Amino acid sequence: MPLDNPGRSVDSVPSVLSVPSVLSSEGKQALRICNACRYCEGYCAVFPALERRFTFSDPDLGFLANLCHDCGECYYACQYAPPHEFGLNLPKTLAAIRKNSYERYAWPGAMGALFRRTGLALALSVGAIPLLFVLVTVLVSGPEVLFAAHGVGEGSFYRVIPHEVMVGSFSVVGLFVLVALAMGLRNFWKESGEPPSNNVSALLDWRVLGRASRESFGLRYLDGGGEGCAYPGDVPSNARRWFHHLTFYGFLLTFAATTVAAIYHNVLGVEAPYPFLSLPVMLGTAGGVGLVAGPVGLLWLKRVRNRELSDAGQSALDVTFLVLLLTISATGLLLLALRETAAMGMLLAVHLGLVLGLFVTMPYGKFVHGVYRFAALARNAVEARSQESGARSQ
Repeated sequence: MPLDNPGRSVDSVPSVLSVPSVLSSEGKQALRICNACRYCEGYCAVFPALERRFTFSDPDLGFLANLCHDCGECYYACQYAPPHEFGLNLPKTLAAIRKNSYERYAWPGAMGALFRRTGLALALSVGAIPLLFVLVTVLVSGPEVLFAAHGVGEGSFYRVIPHEVMVGSFSVVGLFVLVALAMGLRNFWKESGEPPSNNVSALLDWRVLGRASRESFGLRYLDGGGEGCAYPGDVPSNARRWFHHLTFYGFLLTFAATTVAAIYHNVLGVEAPYPFLSLPVMLGTAGGVGLVAGPVGLLWLKRVRNRELSDAGQSALDVTFLVLLLTISATGLLLLALRETAAMGMLLAVHLGLVLGLFVTMPYGKFVHGVYRFAALARNAVEARSQESGARSQ
């Protein structure tokens, strides 16, 4: 049985931006129709979550939109989808609301405009920031060092780009990114519910974190209820889930490679570059392969997907992020293959510049969907536990 609306009214939540009135009205109408029908409740977590509500506020829209995994199964099952006069297209509506939520939760608020200006974000991350990094490298090391062949001896990378420059630039940017993402998470959690779901202790409950982690790392709701997503077409398929796994775990492997390399350098005193069969290189290679195969597959699926289900703004964010990941992984693998040649210096500068570009734009691009989706899954776990506790007490 539905609970009283757990969301706040939008007027009670301080926010730099609000959901546009047309989008808010469209989203609430769609959710009311779904709440009355309830045919799709077995597909994903969105439908049991909306069934807990009698009415829908703007914060509810942000929560449910970020809980949606955009599998598309509900669209093909929906009796109210076009050409019905209601014209219900829940995946597209939630995608537009989800993109708007990224902008509303962004910190600092003015930077949220980058979610609407995806061309500028792509130019910064793939063009301007890497170019600036290369120019700084030329000024610091000189072209005679940048274009020389250094071999694979210990510390050869740092003859091109001093270790202090690498650590300093990435530490400053990394600290800003962590703060920006943490503030965005705070904005989401603060807006999306009343106590106890608005309580930090609820978010940190190990049972909540455990459930949200299992559903996140297993991509639980990309199975479309068991047979796979209706993506790219109406035939269920696990292709999107596989490519997401390659991308997600490829990213984690490259992060692990960086962490192990830091241990090698700072604890063991061994400087990069490392041998091909060393742990950092093997982890980085596996991650790089995943970050080529995964984004290529997702870009292909996005290209052939039924466009009626896609929001143009959300799709632009997706493509920008996938292109950036693909470019970073490709330059990283090229650097590994050509590190004994005179191309090493330039490849190193370009690769690290691209990584820095990803870092700078991370809080203002598609990367944030992982943060908000995990938070939405956590809030869903809190609500489900609260509902179960209430049912047991009756």
